[in-house]
Amino acid sequence: MKIADLGDIRLHYKDEGPKSGPVVVFANSLGTDLRLWDSVLPHLPKGLRLIRYDKRGHGLSDCPAAPYSMGTLVRDVESLLDYLAVKDCVFVGLSIGGMIAQGLAVKRLDLMRAMVLSNTGAKIGTREMWQDRIEAVKAGGIEALSDSILERWFAPAFRETPEFTAWRNMLIRQPKEGYIGCSAAIAGTDFITPTSGLRLPTLAIAGSEDGSTPPDLVAETAALIPGSRFEIIRRAGHLPCVEQPEAYAALLTTFLSKIGHI
Repeated sequence: MKIADLGDIRLHYKDEGPKSGPVVVFANSLGTDLRLWDSVLPHLPKGLRLIRYDKRGHGLSDCPAAPYSMGTLVRDVESLLDYLAVKDCVFVGLSIGGMIAQGLAVKRLDLMRAMVLSNTGAKIGTREMWQDRIEAVKAGGIEALSDSILERWFAPAFRETPEFTAWRNMLIRQPKEGYIGCSAAIAGTDFITPTSGLRLPTLAIAGSEDGSTPPDLVAETAALIPGSRFEIIRRAGHLPCVEQPEAYAALLTTFLSKIGHI
């Protein structure tokens, strides 16, 4: 296990593949850790340098007191990439990870040459909706909301599989303070204007059954960036990299090839 001491935060990360290979960075969703990408990575081309990390308040990273700001989450991964001497990566962000991707592209385009916005938006929900969720988690923990969250995360067929139990356990075992902190960051974020100014190769991915960031929201976000591509993965909810990892990896591979990253 690797921990990057970045001064004000220590982040758990994995850095796999040849250090000289083209870099792909992965940022996961609210309520998950870096294992989110486990099923996708084996299907990607050999020779890539694959970096993933637990954002603050999640997994094995530090969990400071809530609330967090989106600027802080962007600064965390910015510091991690500087720590690892990464430039010109392709940044793959899912849900809040996709918001972090947008913020990083606006702030430090030297770190990124392209991005994948998966199951995300320039703005997700309303401040009031997120505040209601924060209050519910404060009162009853993440488990109190787990059933409704998991219905949005996964298509019905996947919720009948044994694997589903592992994802439920991952969600409810995340630190409550981290979940609240990142929920506050999402509540305070509206990237519609800054994202509309971005000009870099972008792939947007949606899940046909996604109840958290429906395909229309993902498509609207993609439309803010000229020349972006939009793809839907069928029979998948908010985490298509879990439900349809081969299809997800195929979209990533095609995109990496088209932009000359492999």
